[in-house]
Amino acid sequence: MELVIVTGMSGAGKTVALKMLEDMGYYCVDNLPIPLVEKFAQLVLDSQGKSSHVALGIDIRSGEDLSMLDGILDSWKAEAVPFEILFLDAGDQVLIKRYKETRRSHPLSGSGRVDQGIRREREKLAFLKRKAGIIIDTSKLLTKELRQELEKIFMEDKSYGNLFVTVLSFGFKYGIPADADLVFDVRFLPNPFYVEELRARTGEEKDVQDYVMQGGTAEAFLTKLYDMVDFLMPNYILEGKNQLVIAIGCTGGKHRSVTIANALYRHLEGEKELGVKIEHRDIDNDSKRKK
Repeated sequence: MELVIVTGMSGAGKTVALKMLEDMGYYCVDNLPIPLVEKFAQLVLDSQGKSSHVALGIDIRSGEDLSMLDGILDSWKAEAVPFEILFLDAGDQVLIKRYKETRRSHPLSGSGRVDQGIRREREKLAFLKRKAGIIIDTSKLLTKELRQELEKIFMEDKSYGNLFVTVLSFGFKYGIPADADLVFDVRFLPNPFYVEELRARTGEEKDVQDYVMQGGTAEAFLTKLYDMVDFLMPNYILEGKNQLVIAIGCTGGKHRSVTIANALYRHLEGEKELGVKIEHRDIDNDSKRKK
């Protein structure tokens, strides 16, 4: 039997994740009372054996009984019961925004503010996050990207280090991304903007990429960049970091930064323990401004 406990912050995507696991063939049960969890797991073990796949949704709705789960999980671990904890998380500001958009109240906020409910929920779920083997921060994930990560973990059986990396290209003239963890300035590379036939094109195209990569400077920079991020990734995972934004900037965010960001994305995409996506924030900004 494979038992996955799906839990996490309200608004972080637990219900969506359960539906996705159901599509993958898991038998899903949501919001089972905590006093019944142990009996439910035993029934599944006895009746279906090790070939079954079960996902159990547990969250703050369990109320005061939630603390009972801590002891249950410890006993399962001692008895070698096969289970995994998937914890869905998101930043406080992202959760507040999601609640405002849906006009729902947080289950722990009562008549107070949403941020107060989120703070209480984090305190109550802290033991589950500590025990979780898989933590996915959905702050920057689209629904399809969350599905891709779950498929890699639960269908392709890939190892996952709980770190999701966003490689982001941008233009300095539009501002440095506020959420960037690492920022690299590639304005020292050859600039296609000054070549008339390349000016309107982007770093997604081979001719632009070839121009940026000419002379060997870009290759040398990428070699050093790859070496640094390869060193940083496992250390960030050990430190418990869940989200990392690597921002690559040039003047307009259209040519050089896009070329280098794409190269870094391709390099990181092969890392089995990482979730990775690419974004080009300012790639179309020039054309939008002309309209």
